[in-house]
Amino acid sequence: MLQITVQQAKIKKRITVQPFRHSFATHLLKNGTDSRYIQSLLGHSSSKTTEIETHITTNDFDQIKNPLDKLDI
Repeated sequence: MLQITVQQAKIKKRITVQPFRHSFATHLLKNGTDSRYIQSLLGHSSSKTTEIETHITTNDFDQIKNPLDKLDI
């Protein structure tokens, strides 16, 4: 299906599904999906493979919220 779409769009560059898998997995992770579910969806037997697939980076560390900050003490 992807190759048909690529041909219809007259794209000359070689296109594979892999970048779409990477993006899909990364967006799921960034939107809070548990990495174990992503691992299952992608059919990975190893969590290490899923970590590679989701392009885990330190760029989003500043977005992590400390759950203790929500305590009213």
